[in-house]
Amino acid sequence: MLDINYIASVRQLADKYGLFLHLDGARIWNASVATGISLSEYGSYFDTISVCLSKGMGAPVGSLIVSDKARIKKALKWRKIFGGGMRQAGILAAAGIYAVDNNFKLLEIDHRNAKQFASYLNRISLISCNLDNVETNIVVFNLDNRIDVKLFVKRCKENGVLLSAIGGQAIRVVFHLDVNIEDTNQALNIIESVIKSLKK
Repeated sequence: MLDINYIASVRQLADKYGLFLHLDGARIWNASVATGISLSEYGSYFDTISVCLSKGMGAPVGSLIVSDKARIKKALKWRKIFGGGMRQAGILAAAGIYAVDNNFKLLEIDHRNAKQFASYLNRISLISCNLDNVETNIVVFNLDNRIDVKLFVKRCKENGVLLSAIGGQAIRVVFHLDVNIEDTNQALNIIESVIKSLKK
């Protein structure tokens, strides 16, 4: 995550040169929960912010743009020009409102599960994970070179654990609303079993 002081310095630089700042805030919810910095403080440094209501927040779909009235009016015009509007979207808006009202506070559980998952990973032979890099609900770990990454991902998927290979020996895992501590422990058992089966 970017340090709030760095963000403030970028804001000062933007002001100096008369530039606008936009935040792709797909993970702003997670950043706020992890750091304790309020959404309003993050928002104070940007002219526009896009936020995602799906992913960790648990809504089926939905993104919002946050700004002042003048910019929102302009954004709505361009959304219409590019065909980005949706009709009969009230049911989706209701899901988004529910997510903000109820699921925001649950993100802390995702973060806790991710940290516990990462901590246990380091006990498994041929896996390494930098715990300092686990700040929110995303865990990246590395497989020993003796493990075939594609085969590892395939075997895990066959056993019900979905992982993403992101290059080299690195694997990415994302925790969300539908993954509880029991699921986390089960995933760890499956990963450990697959590693043992692939040892050369």
